[in-house]
Amino acid sequence: MSHLNSTTKQRKFKHLTEIERYQIEILLKEKQQSRAKRTLIGRVDSETGEIVPTDGRGRKNKEVSETAKRGPVPSVQTSRFFYGATYLLDVIGEKLGITEDLKQCFPSIYRQTLSIVYYLILEDKNPLYCFEKWSSLHKHPYGKNITSQRSSEIFASITEEAKNKFFRLQGKRRMEKEFWAYDITFISSYSEHLRQVQYGRNKEGDSLPQLLGIGVW
Repeated sequence: MSHLNSTTKQRKFKHLTEIERYQIEILLKEKQQSRAKRTLIGRVDSETGEIVPTDGRGRKNKEVSETAKRGPVPSVQTSRFFYGATYLLDVIGEKLGITEDLKQCFPSIYRQTLSIVYYLILEDKNPLYCFEKWSSLHKHPYGKNITSQRSSEIFASITEEAKNKFFRLQGKRRMEKEFWAYDITFISSYSEHLRQVQYGRNKEGDSLPQLLGIGVW
């Protein structure tokens, strides 16, 4: 097997051609002919002298191009989630210290607990066995499905001591800056059809039935 170097005028680099000589007996009228088959195996790099595989059109082999290709890796999987309501609950939990206190009291299940709480708030009319569908559509702290059996195990693992610890931590966060205020008022009415109004002690001295109102802040 021999090699032949040939130069292409347009691209100005050498192609290395592998010549396979074989004899083909062709029955002609009076003689036989011998022919040679040439197979392109690449081009010779003028600087390094190495053979670079090519397909004859200035393109490198697919294997070489794939290994040399750079840039971002294309996504092979896409997904879409609702994140508005759960993001709001995330912010509330961070601001009020609920997430941090849950992590301290329930370190191994606090993310699952938060996801269940989010579901019960946003889907209050649906049972827990519907959590799988909700989980596939919404972004939540745990990020995975929680089966009905697993949710029962989580509830069973929460002890009274851990719950009291959580409420104590939450109480410390509220005692310094928050307080409760309430007030009561009486609203007199001339209506004869309201069941809520009744006669009683009236601070204003009106001889009318009244409605008691209590406000808490």
